[in-house]
Amino acid sequence: MKKITQIICFLLIAANVSAQQEKGIIGYSNWLNNWTEFKPHKVQYGDPNQILAGNISVNTKLLKKNVYVLQGNVYVTNNAVLTIEPGTLIIGDFESKGTLVVTKGAQLIADGLETDPIVFTSNRSVKKAGDWGGVVILGDAPINKLGNVGSYNLDLDPTLTNYGGNNAASNSGILRFVRIEFAGKKVKGVDTFNGLTIAGVGNKTILDNVMVSYSGGDSFAFFGGDVNANQFVSYKSINDDFKFTQGAQCRLFNSLAVRSSYLSSNKDGSRCMEVKSYEKKNETDFTKKGTQVVASNITMLNDSENIKADIQAGLVKEAVYVAENASVEMKRSVISGFNPAVLIDSKTEINDVNLKKIKFEEMFFNLCNGNIFTEYNSNNEDLENWYGNSLFFNVYSQSDNKETFVDIFNPKKPDFRLQLGKITASSGR
Repeated sequence: MKKITQIICFLLIAANVSAQQEKGIIGYSNWLNNWTEFKPHKVQYGDPNQILAGNISVNTKLLKKNVYVLQGNVYVTNNAVLTIEPGTLIIGDFESKGTLVVTKGAQLIADGLETDPIVFTSNRSVKKAGDWGGVVILGDAPINKLGNVGSYNLDLDPTLTNYGGNNAASNSGILRFVRIEFAGKKVKGVDTFNGLTIAGVGNKTILDNVMVSYSGGDSFAFFGGDVNANQFVSYKSINDDFKFTQGAQCRLFNSLAVRSSYLSSNKDGSRCMEVKSYEKKNETDFTKKGTQVVASNITMLNDSENIKADIQAGLVKEAVYVAENASVEMKRSVISGFNPAVLIDSKTEINDVNLKKIKFEEMFFNLCNGNIFTEYNSNNEDLENWYGNSLFFNVYSQSDNKETFVDIFNPKKPDFRLQLGKITASSGR
């Protein structure tokens, strides 16, 4: 590795940062209470009495008193606004791969309440990951594909699935107190839908308190755009929990990813967080911004009760993957039970310039088989020493999950906040 000029002052935001600050998801109370559901398989939902199909081209409101079935590909078009009342249930149809697509210029106002969330789920009697399509929101904020235009095709109508533009402050609506369960159906020979796809979406869009559970694809996929995302929950996704690409500019705050050694795929490309600047180099405009993710107070954990055995069995991978030319700044976050915590693309040269783009500060690394590694590199001592410098205030532990978090195995109301005593863990690695 080339010699790194250790100019730490450029990598720290303030000299008064304290290793005692609260890490991982935060809140005086457990903000997961009331609106989340960690056992959606066991919930008995009502039978549908209304059908959603085809195009929604005029302003439309879905009412809590009804239960809707989403049949086939349903598009909100013509700059229309689809409003969903708090407490409304929308059931994705398995046979027709129900999918909701909010096209560029249209809006989705799904503004639920903590005590009355909006729920998208499956209509199968035995629900599984990938039962239906998912929710797709397309906007006109910048992306870094050539021509500033992308298309989210899969088996959707190509005339209705363009995204990207020049309006970073565009508004695609509101998603607040929303659950999306068992989405992410695979399209044969193409790809897999995600629970929530956010493509070219602008920063006037409100994205708060959204839970995606048991997604067959990624839970949350961000393709370009400029967004703030707060209190997102990804629970036992098959693929990535959070995927960022195509020049996405995202501020992610106070959010949670829970993986399982036995449910989540351990194949290449399945992680808590994947940060890429592009999918294909030959389709990328390098005069545009690369992907930049600023993430704070994030908790990423593998909820296995025997993480070390699962790591030895090859069931566990890295939590965060940072690809070439991408930028990630993660602070006050917890990564527990991975192999290793962070993996940096082998194409990324480890030098001053790149280390200023890949920041991990005030972190709590727990039960990880290595902390920050370069892909395919057997000797990561320099990187470990760099991020282990006391000025970064990263701390390290090998504590059991039961001792590390408040109450993660509570079947009804799990609490994934870090136990206060763990914040002062030893900085020895």
